[in-house]
Amino acid sequence: MKRSIVLAVVLGLGALSLAIVEAQDAMVIEVEQLEDNLYVLRGQGGGGNTAVFVTSGGVVVVDSKNPGWGQSILDAIGEITSNPVTTLVNTHSHHDHVSGNVAFPASVDIVTHEVTAANMQVMRAYSGRTEPPANVFADSMGRGLPTQTFSERMSIGTGDDRVDLYHFGRGHTGGDAWIVFPVHGTLHSGDIFPGKNLPFLDANNGGSGVDIPDSLQKAHDNIEGVDTIITGHSTQMTWADLHEYAAFNRDFLSAVRAGHAAGRSVDEIVAGWTMPDGYEGYRAPAPAGLTNSVQVIVDELEGN
Repeated sequence: MKRSIVLAVVLGLGALSLAIVEAQDAMVIEVEQLEDNLYVLRGQGGGGNTAVFVTSGGVVVVDSKNPGWGQSILDAIGEITSNPVTTLVNTHSHHDHVSGNVAFPASVDIVTHEVTAANMQVMRAYSGRTEPPANVFADSMGRGLPTQTFSERMSIGTGDDRVDLYHFGRGHTGGDAWIVFPVHGTLHSGDIFPGKNLPFLDANNGGSGVDIPDSLQKAHDNIEGVDTIITGHSTQMTWADLHEYAAFNRDFLSAVRAGHAAGRSVDEIVAGWTMPDGYEGYRAPAPAGLTNSVQVIVDELEGN
């Protein structure tokens, strides 16, 4: 049975406390326990959701949040277990999922998809934006960059400690990894499934609005034994939610294709798009995000 136990870990001026305090610029880590040895770490302004899997040999962490949050994650893990962190997996290259890497000890093995590793070397600007994110890896002289990569599938550990990594194609970026904890039937999707909303398509870093429906469907159809999904930025979702999200992206692609085939401009396609019926709980996208998604798909359709 899944458990939902939430603890608050507050880090301010170098002090660790289990009580929530009012402090300007405090980094608050909320720790939600899903299983005896599986946790989700969130934080207001911290970036993407972090997973913590405590194994017999050490701790496997998935994603490390925004710049400055790495030590907060490590301190929160120290409240959970005395086991050392041995492995850090990044689902993709965006700064709000990888920047905390630099705080992790040099002994930690950092694992990503091979495209993500290449993206992290550069930390280029995201699609629709002109300024690149802060390159924490340049400032750290390369500390926090991947030490191991995979192409299609990889496993870490064995038995109940096993973690499986998959890649099913382009989507949010070109290197989106799916991280599975088989013993608990739980998966971390990163931002290829961020929640019930239009995904951010980052073509500059290999993302694709044409491929993402198939990538999502392949994950749903080929990963077995999962019932709970730790999303990139939202609450946990179900396996049925992933199937629906693939359909949502397929419907969005079809709408943009139809508008493009009819000779409409990107702005006209954006103005004419509305949330399709049947997608309960989905949030309407911000105008800039919708425009970027449409532009990425149109560019792909035109071969740009």
